[in-house]
Amino acid sequence: MAGAVTLVGGGASVTVASADTTPQPEVGAGAYDGVLDNGATWVAHVPQRWNGTVVLFAHGFGPLRAQDAPNEETRQALLDRGYALVGSSYSGPSLWALETAVDDQFGALAAFEDLLGVEPERTIAFGRSMGGLVSARQAEDPRGEIDGVLTTCGIVAGALNLNNYQLDGVYTLSHLLGVDVPLVRYESAEQAQQAADALIAAVTAAQGTAEGRARIALASAYLDLATWYSGDAPAPQDDHAAQQVQQYQALIDGGGLERYVTGRQQIELAAGGNSASNVGVDYRELLESSPHAEQVWGLYQDAGLDLEADLATLTRDADVEADPEAIADLTRSSMVTGDLEVPELAIHTVADELVPVEHEDWYEELVHRAGEDRQLRQAYVQGTGHCEFQPAEQVAALQALEQRLDTGRWHGVAEPERLNAAADTLQLGTTARFTEFDPPRLVGGLGEPGREHRR
Repeated sequence: MAGAVTLVGGGASVTVASADTTPQPEVGAGAYDGVLDNGATWVAHVPQRWNGTVVLFAHGFGPLRAQDAPNEETRQALLDRGYALVGSSYSGPSLWALETAVDDQFGALAAFEDLLGVEPERTIAFGRSMGGLVSARQAEDPRGEIDGVLTTCGIVAGALNLNNYQLDGVYTLSHLLGVDVPLVRYESAEQAQQAADALIAAVTAAQGTAEGRARIALASAYLDLATWYSGDAPAPQDDHAAQQVQQYQALIDGGGLERYVTGRQQIELAAGGNSASNVGVDYRELLESSPHAEQVWGLYQDAGLDLEADLATLTRDADVEADPEAIADLTRSSMVTGDLEVPELAIHTVADELVPVEHEDWYEELVHRAGEDRQLRQAYVQGTGHCEFQPAEQVAALQALEQRLDTGRWHGVAEPERLNAAADTLQLGTTARFTEFDPPRLVGGLGEPGREHRR
């Protein structure tokens, strides 16, 4: 890179373009927007002094509104450091917009480059949640435009896994708590919301009894729910009741249960049917693969319930079949192969009630099977909540990825101590929380114990 300078902080160095030699945009600093031919909108920001890098931001599941950063604080931190930002709305009609999102992102990038009037020296795709799946797909198909990918709280195990393990958990709640609602093939968003409301009411009532709490814990194990939702640390391993309270709060207070149901309706709308199946699933084997199995056994024993009987009932009565067309659609639009063509750094909080950190374990193995381990690094933040990152943590991760692009090697820049030191050097008013962490396996994932399907 011509005219490059090296910034050093906390033992990590990041090479960026010198403002004196980087060609500057033909437009002034500020916000810009536009509309693509298919009706998707895009928004962008140009900094006061460009460092030559464009960050292509992919937003998460929700309203189809163009965004170029996860929040205003992170946007400003990036602009202050010279990054130009752009992102699209996607074009829908479903909120699960994977059918069009990748093309819409590249369309927004092309429109922004035309506006800038100069070629970026580097483009980094930055995805969040569902947008993390978008950016992970771009890492496999960069189209000569994307140099590297930062995936944050990403649904990197894809829609087929998401639909399956969420079905396991919601089916358990419905079947064992006696809630007769449709679990798949919703005819409308209103029908899905009614089902969610009925399940939430039943779980709220069940939390008041030992039997109910045990069965909620069983469903939570299938949902890969961490035993940490609030407070400064996870519930103690030997305090099964406290662990269950944390899972219940994630389900109800954190909005997990409502999203599992209403989000499914949007994915079905996009896929043209139901992709999830539990026919042939062994619910005992599923539980045995969970790190929360001991907790569930303990709560069942305390409640005087027969866990073996419940597991047998779940296995015997599982009758949800998938629509082959929906599986084919989501396999094409909403899954990854692990065959990375550009470097990718993925970050995740250790406790995420909507996209559990177990996605990262499944994804890492997929990348390993594709022989692309050298391209991927994963880092974990000691925090709770979906996408609850500090601006400094995201900027530090982006700069670590940039160093990988500059040198061709990771050189340990994605290690927790290096990321924390780099984040603290940014002086954005918070203390970074990257930590050593080994995520558990994805309970109920494709190819995992109890679900005999191939990856």
